[in-house]
Amino acid sequence: MEKKLLLESKIDSLHDIEKLIDEISDKHEFADELYGNILIAALEAVNNAITHGNKFDTSKKIDFSIKIGNKKLIIITQDQGKGFDYNNIPDPTAPENIENITGRGIFLMKKLSDELHFHEEGRVSELIFNI
Repeated sequence: MEKKLLLESKIDSLHDIEKLIDEISDKHEFADELYGNILIAALEAVNNAITHGNKFDTSKKIDFSIKIGNKKLIIITQDQGKGFDYNNIPDPTAPENIENITGRGIFLMKKLSDELHFHEEGRVSELIFNI
């Protein structure tokens, strides 16, 4: 099974992600914890694409896809931004960063998924969940 969405670079697009995750979770009867992990990680990925990747530029789109097969759920989010150095992200749990308002999205994505990979200089995130 695969579902794809082409999203606008605006916060309202997060509603489309939530609706899709809800539908897939209902269909596959995910446990509450797995559903929550998938939902939060997917919302963080798309929010990062909107905010940091496309910088709210509504002329830029976000490709979002969910694939389910071989006991895995894979979420791919691609923005049209410049990318980023995903190997040098400040640790949000470090004392000097603990009070920062931003900077926790990728940390959450890593903690909630079984695997997180970045491709194309950070413009593509790949979240993998064992289901």
